[in-house]
Amino acid sequence: MNILVIGAGYVGLTMAVCFSELGHSVICIDKQKNKINTLLKGKLTTFEKNLDKLLIKNLKSKRLKFDISMKNVANADVVMISVGTPFDDSLNRYDQNAIYCVAKNITKFINKYTIIVIKSTVEVGTCDRVEQIIKEANPKADFDVVSIPEFLREGSAVYDFFNPDRIIMGTESQHAKDVIKKLYKPLKKKKFVFTSRCSSELIKCASNSFLATKIHFINEMADFCEKVGGNVYDVAHGMGLDKRIGVEFLKTGPGYGGGCLPKDTKALASLGKRVGANFNLIEAVICGNENRIKSFATKTLSFVENIKNAKIAFLGLAFKSGTDDCRFSPAIDIVLHLINKGTKVCVYDPAATKNARSVLKTKVSYAKNEYEAAKDADIMVFATEWKQFRSLDWAKLSKIVNSKIIFDMRNIVDRQEALKYGFECYKTGC
Repeated sequence: MNILVIGAGYVGLTMAVCFSELGHSVICIDKQKNKINTLLKGKLTTFEKNLDKLLIKNLKSKRLKFDISMKNVANADVVMISVGTPFDDSLNRYDQNAIYCVAKNITKFINKYTIIVIKSTVEVGTCDRVEQIIKEANPKADFDVVSIPEFLREGSAVYDFFNPDRIIMGTESQHAKDVIKKLYKPLKKKKFVFTSRCSSELIKCASNSFLATKIHFINEMADFCEKVGGNVYDVAHGMGLDKRIGVEFLKTGPGYGGGCLPKDTKALASLGKRVGANFNLIEAVICGNENRIKSFATKTLSFVENIKNAKIAFLGLAFKSGTDDCRFSPAIDIVLHLINKGTKVCVYDPAATKNARSVLKTKVSYAKNEYEAAKDADIMVFATEWKQFRSLDWAKLSKIVNSKIIFDMRNIVDRQEALKYGFECYKTGC
């Protein structure tokens, strides 16, 4: 099949590469020429495990191409819109201008039956609006607008694409259903869930909001464990064995972040207010997450409040491991709190330093590795659960730090190993 993916961001690029791996002919377009030129050279514009090899493979096979022209719509069987819909705080809702702009621009190129798939996270009614825009501009256009929300997790997006829990398809068109089934046919394991466009649009936002609630619950439980002497590890493990609950998203930390959970919780709470169906639980989660980030910053400062000109080695800047994404990263917010208090901070992240620089600029110093960051530090803070942080050379660290204090926000440090070398290791919820 001929597929056109509009938007070469994190989701769009992953889909374009993976659909070409399934054997389809894919063109991915984006308005940023520099990004397209980089991708044409076989270089990724985002950090994602295993995506680089598939990119090069499918460029060589000619199944995957990159371009900037909307004219490619004319030859497409399926057009997937995957442009950004950031949360607009001034409007208290998603900014969907890019979606509607794409809808207007593709209209004149539709010359045969075409399926328009909305992959971006959007508000309820967006597919209806896109359909209206196209019909008004081109009444003779033969097309269907379908909602197929994407559930790719950053850091494991390639695996998630080839092993989906479910494929949500919002459409009433049987023709569209048949085409989309054909599109995903090469996947070995797949479960289709057919629903209305309205329900499909809601499923993505509701799913992310529930996951955010789950994260915040275990974070609050971690605080409670610290007060009463419990161990959040054991609590989470015991909870997760219940199949109704599951083990995923029961890891404590400094709060949720990234490009999805923060904006989707806000969007759902805002939409609820507009229609008169308040999400009191979601609003509490949003507020609680913001407070948690502030409390972790305060706790970090408490470890060095009596140390003059203290230096903090801050390890991890991405909102989670396996990605270079710093959007709404709790780690970045905590660092900003620290430097606003005049604290000296040296940061290191295996993948996200470049993106972090755009926010932190020259307000912090940047290290090339964990050991450079830890040199002369009065406290080491672990804020992202990178695998390499689990196997550090504690003998080496013990000789280069100024004070042997560790604040492990992610509970990834081997406390017993650190204790052997005289470190004090403060964890979360245990």
